[in-house]
Amino acid sequence: MPSSALSSWDEPEGLAARGTLIVLAGRGEHGGVYERFGRRLGFDAYRVRALGDPTADPAVLEQAAKLLADESLPGPKVLVGSDTGARYALRLATEQTAGVDALILAGLPTGAWTAGSWEEEAAARTACPTHQGRLTNDPDFRRGAIGETPDLPEPRLGLVRVPVLALHGKDDTVSPLDRALSVYDGHPGVHTVVFHGGRHDVLNDALHRTAAATVVLFLERLRLAPEASATSEVRELPLIAEVLT
Repeated sequence: MPSSALSSWDEPEGLAARGTLIVLAGRGEHGGVYERFGRRLGFDAYRVRALGDPTADPAVLEQAAKLLADESLPGPKVLVGSDTGARYALRLATEQTAGVDALILAGLPTGAWTAGSWEEEAAARTACPTHQGRLTNDPDFRRGAIGETPDLPEPRLGLVRVPVLALHGKDDTVSPLDRALSVYDGHPGVHTVVFHGGRHDVLNDALHRTAAATVVLFLERLRLAPEASATSEVRELPLIAEVLT
């Protein structure tokens, strides 16, 4: 599957769409990798349009901008970036790309990681055996890409003018939690949710249902009170996740 190929999931027939999520995948991935996430959010009446890895194909960013400008897609429109896709989602927001109402950043990369065997990579990506199996048997997924260190945009959160939900696994060895938190620190418009036991691919990890529910709560809050979504809140979800900022 080409990295710029579009994967789509829509709201159930008879329901009005509540918004649109545009997903930018990470290293080695394609939009279809987010099928489980897309179906779950689609069930909650959000449209999901998932694109591939911007580091492999710059056309992904052009396609994302076109989707943001597409008036047939309902708002609010939220950019979702996983791994390096999170850095590119941030870039589109800092460039004040038209149509961005909020950001969701999952597993923001903060440095280099050395890929070993496929078994080691799969375990670093996700603790979910179902997702590990999907990646193992996916001919369009590119193994070893997570060990590459492409030239990425700087995460200039100070220039972002929309609410941000940051999702990160506490046991992420690809992008260690303390480094990610140092990027988010000092930015009051960022809600940071840490998943206990979570690994790098937060949206496709063992706690994918909790991650999806966290996303839906953020989206509903955005729809009802956009100004409140840009205000920090500190609370805890025992044994599962904690909101740090």
